[in-house]
Amino acid sequence: MPERRQTLQAITMGCSKNRVDTEHILAQAVSCYDILPEDWNGAADLVLINTCGFIGDAKEESIQMILQAVERKKSGDYGRIAVFGCLSQRYSDEMPELIPEVDAWFGARDFTPLLEYLGVEAPAGFGTRRHVTTPSHYAYLKISEGCDRRCAYCAIPHIRGKHISVPMEELLAEAGLLAAKGVRELIVIAQDTTYYGLDLYGERKLAELLERLSEIDGIEWIRIHYSYPDGFPQDVLDVMSRNPKVCRYMDIPLQHISDKVLDMMHRHVDSAWTRALIQEMRSRVPGVVLRTTMIVGHPGEGKREFRELLDFVREARFERLGAFAYSEEEGTYGAIHYKDTVRAGEKRRRLDELMTLQSGISLEYNRSRIGTEEKVIVDSFSDGVYVCRSEFESPEVDGEILVKYDDIATAGVEPYSLIGEFLKVRITGADEYDLIGEIIEVL
Repeated sequence: MPERRQTLQAITMGCSKNRVDTEHILAQAVSCYDILPEDWNGAADLVLINTCGFIGDAKEESIQMILQAVERKKSGDYGRIAVFGCLSQRYSDEMPELIPEVDAWFGARDFTPLLEYLGVEAPAGFGTRRHVTTPSHYAYLKISEGCDRRCAYCAIPHIRGKHISVPMEELLAEAGLLAAKGVRELIVIAQDTTYYGLDLYGERKLAELLERLSEIDGIEWIRIHYSYPDGFPQDVLDVMSRNPKVCRYMDIPLQHISDKVLDMMHRHVDSAWTRALIQEMRSRVPGVVLRTTMIVGHPGEGKREFRELLDFVREARFERLGAFAYSEEEGTYGAIHYKDTVRAGEKRRRLDELMTLQSGISLEYNRSRIGTEEKVIVDSFSDGVYVCRSEFESPEVDGEILVKYDDIATAGVEPYSLIGEFLKVRITGADEYDLIGEIIEVL
């Protein structure tokens, strides 16, 4: 009788860049373990937790997940617990003492020792294989590691190190393997996607990478996340405007608009540059959807600077906007050189005011789409409703298009078989987050 293979459950906290790291590790571990779903509630021989250490809330969530795993270990659900990622990298000395019940700790880039701990023979390189943990029709493609930017509030360069681009041929090979598994949408990610290629090729190569990814059979949508405004490569806009596979969607975290605050943040752009870039994006890519993030309560943000931010958001009318309150992070320039003078309660008030403003803008944008016909991809199906997205919605961070099952428009098609497929729908309703649609045809 063959020996029972051990089971491994991986839990990923934080950003999609972490998810890619987890998927690379699982692709190697599958030779020795049966991989359990991330939301598995049963027993596991080993649980692997990939942590986030970016800001206070994210650190707290990672710690709580570790503590929950410890309780499940005590109750007998879990055998061993291994933790890696940004939190354990950042607090490599403190965490083993704080939570001694964890069996092994590894840093954010300790992949070889982690694989050795798992009993897996580590490859010469990290490899291009992935064990996809997202729905099988979309996947993230991490094109670089680390960051050379030194924004005053950000701890990522301290945790992840300098910017290192993944060679283009490796990315194309990885994307090809993902397409062969049924992935139809690639979401290109990095700490700063626009920096891609500078270290390897002496120039920014994001536009060329997008073009070459679009040539891969099976890939129908390519989406860009996390683009830095300083030095934004204009040729990316050319590709987006003419290549139908590159979604007219740009995630570009701006963080603020006040010259004073931007200077203190070390963002290397000013208000005039930012406004000109937004205008350029909207004029060169008609219909582009812009997603951004803002920070409220950063040192230097008084009432005047916050009002300037609100006025800018009213003016720019971002289709998507997220925000968070400034968190003083040890080791950053801001923590060393600035005083965090905005009280926590005032930060929350400003955050609420900003997001209330954005809610109205988002509602107006969504309502403007009522009556339009759009191509969407089906993410899931439940209780007679398809959960879909167009090129203007990114998974996990944006709203959804909810489409009721129509047995006439989908005659002869088993409902669940449409997950990962494209539909043409007509938008019939909207709120500030989600849209309602009806099926016109299966594409």
